Amino acid sequence: MRLPRVIGLVCFAFAAAASAHLPFVHSERNRGSFARPVPVLSPSELQIFSFGSRLFNTNWTAAPASAIGFDGLGPTFNQVSCSGCHARDGRGRPPIDGELVFNSQLLRVSIPGKGPHGAPKAVPGYGTQINDRAISGVKPEARLVLSWREHSGAYKDGTHFSLRTPTIRLADAAYGALPDQLLTSLRSAPAVFGTGLFDAVTDATLLALSDPDDRNQDGISGRVNWVYSLEHKAMKIGRFGWKAGVPSLLEQNADGAMGDMGVTSRLHTDENCPVAQSACLNAPHGGKPELSDVFLTKLTQYTQMLGVPPPAPLTPERARGAELFNAFGCNGCHLNSLKTGKHSFSFLSEQEFTAYTDLLLHDMGPELADNRPEFAATGSEWRTAPLWGLGLIETVNGHLLLLHDGRARGVAEAILWHGGEAKAARMRFQEANAKDRLALEAFLLGL
Repeated sequence: MRLPRVIGLVCFAFAAAASAHLPFVHSERNRGSFARPVPVLSPSELQIFSFGSRLFNTNWTAAPASAIGFDGLGPTFNQVSCSGCHARDGRGRPPIDGELVFNSQLLRVSIPGKGPHGAPKAVPGYGTQINDRAISGVKPEARLVLSWREHSGAYKDGTHFSLRTPTIRLADAAYGALPDQLLTSLRSAPAVFGTGLFDAVTDATLLALSDPDDRNQDGISGRVNWVYSLEHKAMKIGRFGWKAGVPSLLEQNADGAMGDMGVTSRLHTDENCPVAQSACLNAPHGGKPELSDVFLTKLTQYTQMLGVPPPAPLTPERARGAELFNAFGCNGCHLNSLKTGKHSFSFLSEQEFTAYTDLLLHDMGPELADNRPEFAATGSEWRTAPLWGLGLIETVNGHLLLLHDGRARGVAEAILWHGGEAKAARMRFQEANAKDRLALEAFLLGL
């Protein structure tokens, strides 16, 4: 059975007021809001945070280099630093205004079937992620070409809207012909703040929230994704990534170092060089591992120590939007409350927080599907995206391109893409009058 949901404006207003007193919430709503530390850090913890921030923002270089400890980039890669995708610890986007380079998006690939432990099955010669950049002497795996197709619709009151669907094409494939049955999933980098709290939610809480058979008959059947943990050599509950494909924050950081930058760690000891990539296999490396365990630990602690921005003041319009958020059923997946378990950091230990997610998989329907399974997640299932900080994305990162691939140009379009288990909530929004639609948007943009 899913746990009871917090509903009603009174509960929301209480949570908004209480957030100012939570140890992980800072006071800033500005361009630096996603990169601020938890305000209660001790001097020693602030030192860890500062060092981790350096790790997060430092550009890696090809080996050998004078930057000892930061050489070993690639040989193939997507970006040169964590912040290259997560600028100011924020959210990535697709190329815009004629841009040809993908700076904060990547393309996951696989072929039908299952790889080890049920993971996506790697594409021969390419693996499970296209690295569109490479060090000198090595060819990038391919070039990504993105195009959009527009299609229109209308609200019940006759107001028209337009939605866009991405089409991704791989050009200049360097390591063999790509299979006809290539499965692809375009992914934008998510914001990083608050992930320490997600890491601290217990498995028991997530299992209690899940309702895979919809036994309470509310039309929502969220479930956990069981994924393989390199850290524990066992199947664990996933909670990070667009399909909850990674079980812990440490593993998320190690996966990003390897998949996005080609940097090895104790969890990914071998260079990301499929057999067909001979130049990649023969390129120099930056040590074994390139990302030391000390650095991986500090990087993980840094992400745990990132604070959460406060919500905007509750105006009458936003109060109305909060009521509609619950009335439309949005809180069926975007829960108003989660709680962490015990943690060595007091600001993460037994904390109740409002991120507007249940961290579970939900079937979002065929229109939003990427048709690429990931462990237990089907091609139409996605982890509920947290909504906190939503209205600050434009301030921090200069855009409001939402959903996993950035197809939604704002809050309204994101809602209109909701199908499957969220279809009923979407229809309530689509059938609402313009004033109520704007109120819901105002509420969300104040988070």
